[in-house]
Amino acid sequence: MGKIRKLDAQTANMIAAGEVVERPMGVIKELIENAIDAESTRIDILIEEGGMKKLTVRDNGTGMDSEDARLAFERHATSKIKNQNDLWSISTMGFRGEALPSIASVSKLTMITGDGEDATKIVTEYGEIMSVSNYPCDQGTEITVEGLFYRTPARLKHMKSGAYEASLIQDVIMKFALSRPDIAFHFYNNGREAFRTTGQSDLLEVIYTVFGRSAAENALPVEFSDFDYRVSGYLVRPSVNRASRSMMHLFLNSRMVRTYSLYKAVQEAYSAYLPDGRYPMCVLNIEMDPHLLDVNVHPSKWEVRLSKEKQLEYLLQDEVRKALREGMPVPQPSVKEAAFTYYEPMSFDIDSLPEEKQPEEKKEGKKEPVRKEAVPAESRPPVTEKSAAVFPEMRVIGQYRDSYILCAVPAGLAVVDQHTASACIFFEKVRTQLNESPLMSDLLIPVTLHCPDDLVQRCDEVNAAAADLNIVFEPFGHDTLLVRSVPVWMKDTDMESLLKDILDLFRDEKNIRFEKLAKDSIARTAARYALSKKNLTTDEMNALIRDLAKLENPFVSPSGKPVFIILNERDLLKEFRR
Repeated sequence: MGKIRKLDAQTANMIAAGEVVERPMGVIKELIENAIDAESTRIDILIEEGGMKKLTVRDNGTGMDSEDARLAFERHATSKIKNQNDLWSISTMGFRGEALPSIASVSKLTMITGDGEDATKIVTEYGEIMSVSNYPCDQGTEITVEGLFYRTPARLKHMKSGAYEASLIQDVIMKFALSRPDIAFHFYNNGREAFRTTGQSDLLEVIYTVFGRSAAENALPVEFSDFDYRVSGYLVRPSVNRASRSMMHLFLNSRMVRTYSLYKAVQEAYSAYLPDGRYPMCVLNIEMDPHLLDVNVHPSKWEVRLSKEKQLEYLLQDEVRKALREGMPVPQPSVKEAAFTYYEPMSFDIDSLPEEKQPEEKKEGKKEPVRKEAVPAESRPPVTEKSAAVFPEMRVIGQYRDSYILCAVPAGLAVVDQHTASACIFFEKVRTQLNESPLMSDLLIPVTLHCPDDLVQRCDEVNAAAADLNIVFEPFGHDTLLVRSVPVWMKDTDMESLLKDILDLFRDEKNIRFEKLAKDSIARTAARYALSKKNLTTDEMNALIRDLAKLENPFVSPSGKPVFIILNERDLLKEFRR
């Protein structure tokens, strides 16, 4: 008996804070959602040292009078809902009434608010109200948070550098800007402007600010619906893609949530147009009756439950695929100037034709002619010291549909996928150059990369992480990085896409040393440059087989596809009843 006790209000608030506020980004998210619910048209966010020292969110919304301002610091005090029935039809960003008391319990918080007639200033310290006073101000609310988590060291020790925390904050602000282009967002990091939107309800303008010029120029406007859902926004053409899913944005009633099944549906619609390992870019807002969306799942409100989810998945797959098919640019024929090859006049006198030189081999320091064989030279199987023991001897006998090379092997018939084989050869060639001391090439025109301000601020960290690739990024303004020189092997790739991949994966903190990034990117590039359908001469086919035989792994491509298959001779003869 007597083991169960009711927790005091401050302890309960600190527990709630652990669910609602995990880091400064969570504080910013909750305060911006409150500002949106207050019908704000402009929201200013100011942070110092990643929000750990100080953060401020200021809006021009409806504000509060003194009575509401006091009540806002009580747990579960909210203007968003009135009773339990309202939980089934939530149309506001917030509704729990936990955010403000939770934030106040783990920080020093100052709130200045006014509704146009009454204005109030409230100061709290770690859950305790220190002062309440009249304070003249414009209509709206300004909340300043200082010393976040200083009295909760267990939470404080999990915080990272100020630059990293600032990058998370900027990322969530950009998501808000994409979901609400009708609101002007101004973000200031350590006293300098890092991000802004105009609030003119122009989503394409926000896409340009967040994603850059190439994405905005390739953005396809879409709008489709069924009986329950209405989807609008922009799809970016597959030619502009990224190395991670971070550039896919789906909002439910303008709310940012994590709905992996819906992201997968959009990705599936893009799959026919994107190579493996690449992800699309899009911004879609899905509007629905609030009764279909249950946001009362977790205090952070990132997770939701959706009624008729499968119906929405099918709608996204079908309509996104249709929009991409109809929005793909029509190839335009390009007229190139004819290339002329200059050569010396060739004599057609058979007697004067030069004799073909025969290959020679070294033997005890003497050169002796190689004895001619009955099999033509171009049909002889390639053999190398490195792979002769494992790679089967192949003798080219033909080509099938300009895509597959047919070779006779001791076990039967080998069918070589020339596209996959070419990709493997190119991959190994570049990887060898990558592992050696790189030869650098200065670019006549530097590569310019549009990126968020937080990455520009973390340029030194990016360069340290990319040191293995011998790439150096230089800040150029608040939203651009420059690369002036690259390893020679990179000149044969899509440099801009590869460099954007590096930045994307740095932000996602995946493989911070970039070894996997480099190999994956090379593999994808190799696939693009590899031979596809092409009629090859016998010499070209033999050269391809010889190069393939020299590889360390000539059997499977970097993406896991088989390079060739062997049809057993016994099984072939069995088909002919022999």
